[in-house]
Amino acid sequence: MTVLSVNVNKIALLRNSRGRNHPNLVAFVEQLLALGVKGITVHPRPDERHISRQDVYDISHYLNDFPEVEFNIEGYPVAAFLDLVIEVGPAQCTLVPDQPGQLTSDHGWDVAANQDLLVDVLNRLREAGIRSSLFVDPSPLVVTQVPTVGADRVELYTEDYASHFGTPQQDRVFAHYRDAAARAHELNIGINAGHDLNLDNLPGFLEIPHILEVSIGHALVLESLQQGVGSVIAQYLAITGN
Repeated sequence: MTVLSVNVNKIALLRNSRGRNHPNLVAFVEQLLALGVKGITVHPRPDERHISRQDVYDISHYLNDFPEVEFNIEGYPVAAFLDLVIEVGPAQCTLVPDQPGQLTSDHGWDVAANQDLLVDVLNRLREAGIRSSLFVDPSPLVVTQVPTVGADRVELYTEDYASHFGTPQQDRVFAHYRDAAARAHELNIGINAGHDLNLDNLPGFLEIPHILEVSIGHALVLESLQQGVGSVIAQYLAITGN
């Protein structure tokens, strides 16, 4: 089984655009869990443009009653972020090499070039009993470097797979992910994946064995809007007498 971890950043972004607590983020998480979701992901950024520090506390507090649900906090390990993660104690922390003002994650770690930083941060997470994951490009070479820093898992950055899905290059690109995942499995490194996975491309991606978790947010929210709009419009038309 692969755990679906729903990234709720876009729900927080929608809330923030109105300046009040609607939609209520914790209520949305509650709905997800009622539907059978077993993982929640947040990516708090320094400007709090979507997930805020308070959201992290609120979701963590709510999930205390659901030990079977994995809470994953992802982000770049500046001191404030790392202190927040250590304080909250999620099931997993995913380290991503984002710059503070970056719109979205767009590349994986250069593990060799950041070895000192990663060893220090990963040691702190280990001491706190928090499982670690590194956001990486689909490269067997990069995966081979992961044991030198001591991460428990890798999260394969799947943008390249998603952007080539349905094109003549699909099989060639998919092979990179298959090979990187195989190398991780050989090294006893857990395998997660995420970024632009959706209902169309996820089934093919999960032909790769040993994928423990996929993190999906933007596409899931968009698909929910698209597939739910018919029901909502019909109800509004009924109310307005159309």
